[in-house]
Amino acid sequence: MANYFSSEFTLGILGGGQLGKMLLYETRKYDIKTHVLDPSSEAPCRISCDYFEQGDLMDFDTVYNFGKKVDVLTIEIEGVNIDALEKLKEEGMRVFPSPETLRNIQNKGVQKQFYKTHKIPTSPFLVFENKDRLNEAIVRKELHYPFVWKSCTGGYDGKGVSIIRDAEDIIPLPQGECIAEKLIPFKNELAVIVARSVSGEITTYPVVEMEFHPEANQVEYVICPARIGDDIATKARKVAEDVSEAFKHVGLLAVEMFQTKEDDILVNEVAPRPHNSGHYSIEASYTNQFEQHLRAILDLPLGNTESKVGGIMVNLVGSEGHTGEVVYKNIETIMSMHGVTPHIYGKKQTRPFRKMGHVTIVDKDLNEARKTAEIVKNTIEVISK
Repeated sequence: MANYFSSEFTLGILGGGQLGKMLLYETRKYDIKTHVLDPSSEAPCRISCDYFEQGDLMDFDTVYNFGKKVDVLTIEIEGVNIDALEKLKEEGMRVFPSPETLRNIQNKGVQKQFYKTHKIPTSPFLVFENKDRLNEAIVRKELHYPFVWKSCTGGYDGKGVSIIRDAEDIIPLPQGECIAEKLIPFKNELAVIVARSVSGEITTYPVVEMEFHPEANQVEYVICPARIGDDIATKARKVAEDVSEAFKHVGLLAVEMFQTKEDDILVNEVAPRPHNSGHYSIEASYTNQFEQHLRAILDLPLGNTESKVGGIMVNLVGSEGHTGEVVYKNIETIMSMHGVTPHIYGKKQTRPFRKMGHVTIVDKDLNEARKTAEIVKNTIEVISK
């Protein structure tokens, strides 16, 4: 086995955002050397990796040349040049998740088709090469209002997703490739994080429940464990394992799901990396998601995924009407509260709804944690100077 610790072994991370920054906490814990590539000179990762390179993640030569300098390559964002990863893998480079996994996930249309092929439960959908084809399908009555429109590429944090109720809603949509999904009435939005190691060891985290902000279409609270019956939780974890086996990913896979009115579990979409829905694990779990990702890609034994306490995460997003140098108003107030830990991502500039950090609230009593989370949400403000 390779010696990863206190050695010349180098882990490369494509993407230098907050997920990379939190992954670097764990590499520091284990004294693993790191190189990071990101397009921004102010990337949150810059302060805590051994070597930082500024460059375009979608540029073949940049990604290929960066990959040649490291021993294992991983990602913290899906928008990377997959052709470069394929060439690196052909040359014997260890790349996790694999280029094949990323090809099946990067494009939402391909991802949905993958579920259909592998008999993974998901909402009915149609794929369109552009907006004109979508409009034609409506005229021919092959598609009916209301439906969910999703851009096949480039969507994140609620961007690239719209509920379409009439012809007016279609006008502002971009022209590119998209999918139209049946609008499913659901009880809950759930997520399960699955860890799968190089040698195929697999484990799941407890099911989390997501409460959404009504306007921003962004998650407001992530609650662990989800307030659902044991039978639903077991079913959700089983579906997540099936998805993991189908993708044969290595590392973490966050599986976002709907619990329908009939208590069916439908897969919405996945992310092959640490994920917003797993941030609670830093304070609440025996093994947090970032450490688990490292264990999986380095083929080390996977850690215990159980929670020590109930955990709730609140996203800190930029307040409306504020753009510029960031100020975290009332942060001292929330830090004086029981079981509250803020995480600041290191983005110097705020803008409305930009993810600037998160706060974890832990308590043995989940109802108490939820009450505290509400107070935290209403107290701290992400504003500009």
